[in-house]
Amino acid sequence: MIRLNGIRLSHSKNTENCETRELECPKRITVSMSQHIGAPAQPLVKPGDEVRVGTKIGDADTYMTCPIHSGVSGRVTKIGELLLPNGKVCKTVEIESDGRQTPDDSLSPPEITDKASLAAAVRASGCCGMGGAGFPTHVKLAYDENTTRIDTLIINAAECEPYITSDYRELMENAEGVIGGMTLMREALKIDRVCIGIEENKPKAVKLFRDKLRDKKGFEVLKLRSSYPQGAEKVIAYYATGRVIGEGKLTSEHGIIVLNASTTGMIDQFAKTGMPFVARRVTVDGDAVGKPSNIRAPIGTPVSELLSAADTDTDSMKRLIAGGPMMGISVYDLSQPLLKTNNAFLAFRSEAERPQPTSCIRCGRCIQACPLGLMPCEFEKAYDRGDREALNKLKINLCMNCGSCTYVCPAKRPLAEKNQLAKGLALSPH
Repeated sequence: MIRLNGIRLSHSKNTENCETRELECPKRITVSMSQHIGAPAQPLVKPGDEVRVGTKIGDADTYMTCPIHSGVSGRVTKIGELLLPNGKVCKTVEIESDGRQTPDDSLSPPEITDKASLAAAVRASGCCGMGGAGFPTHVKLAYDENTTRIDTLIINAAECEPYITSDYRELMENAEGVIGGMTLMREALKIDRVCIGIEENKPKAVKLFRDKLRDKKGFEVLKLRSSYPQGAEKVIAYYATGRVIGEGKLTSEHGIIVLNASTTGMIDQFAKTGMPFVARRVTVDGDAVGKPSNIRAPIGTPVSELLSAADTDTDSMKRLIAGGPMMGISVYDLSQPLLKTNNAFLAFRSEAERPQPTSCIRCGRCIQACPLGLMPCEFEKAYDRGDREALNKLKINLCMNCGSCTYVCPAKRPLAEKNQLAKGLALSPH
């Protein structure tokens, strides 16, 4: 069961009116070959090779892989390695920029006439989800028409985490591009209904898109309630259609495709120019940031340069988060590169709070807060006693790790952390 209550968070959208600034071309970028959910790419270049903006530098034959392109023109200096947050190591391509940002001569707009050519073009663009885990977009579009009927395309512009405004700026600065991507996909996929979901705390964006889509048949704007995690795929799909996405099921199995707003704008850009996914907008904010900003930078730019561009006091910074405060990941090294899936970097002067947990008082707040109606307090108990059967009965793998349970727990139990550990236990063979 899906609940639409969620939790209320302080929005802290300090950068909502900050127009996107282009970062000065970095002298060097380090491009990770693992940019999304799925198999990593393999480098297609070697040290000494000359590349340009848009040159393909990584790819693989596996289904769940997107190609990777250079965001600068210059020379490949090294094939290195990068330690990922999950403890795995992937290859990287280091490129020394020549500062000229010369586009690759081979780039040209793709010919898109139907579903197959759309999916092929989206894969060639290197596009993956820009608002969350980074699911390869072409996989969502390459469904089997003989077994799957898609009737609804949802553009997810909820952006429900505090601080982050990168998608909001996409709506305000590139509305025509977002609508262009929506139109392209509706026509190629022959979808009846296209809707864009925008939270009510973004009234300017709601009005802008209602005005622009007023006379376009088959398009609508959903004004979403401002709650967290309103932008989760299963939640927004339920809000838009009333359909419940079951455990282990994809939205496409229920006739729905959900795409992020910035992803949609990027698809339109590739369709019109042939320029692949080589740069993205990120929000840089937090109390250690002197100039909260939205900044566009090449993929592979060191995080330190983004922080510097926003006048961040790194000497006083105690905590740096990639993403939002609810689902983001701590950054341990400022030389870490910008990834396709990074939508924000939040720098804070305070250490992360680690309150001492007390005994569960069985208040049920975690159950009430869970947008999927799960029982986090029972997950914790089952995990602590090593009960895999109970975890699977309780549907642990439906948990999206939104953190709502930990946020509302009066006993300060580390429920979200236990949920992640419990998933691993439930899936383990022994």
